[in-house]
Amino acid sequence: MTEQDIERGRNNAIISYITIIGVIIAYFLNNDKKNKSAFASFHIRQSLGLWLTFWALGYPVGSFDSWTVTSGFYLFFAVLFIYGFSGALSRKKNEVPLLGAFYQKLFANLGS
Repeated sequence: MTEQDIERGRNNAIISYITIIGVIIAYFLNNDKKNKSAFASFHIRQSLGLWLTFWALGYPVGSFDSWTVTSGFYLFFAVLFIYGFSGALSRKKNEVPLLGAFYQKLFANLGS
């Protein structure tokens, strides 16, 4: 991955971490042939995986009557989102802990 590729995809990578709609916007912006970036594709896969996991687990976890369980859930995902977002800001291609490698394999054809 070249420095030019990182600069070309940096904005899309950052946008992808801002809500699930940001992932969709970044995906379509990254599909343009001249603006395609492997760096942005990497971060789009990471953030899409985080958002889908957050929404899939949010309902069952939210049904607990314990504020400690739900607070722990939100804190866990906040840390993962901040980790991924800071990687996009600092031009690094680091996977989010625990789930990042799985997201890269699951969404491998996304952005290829």
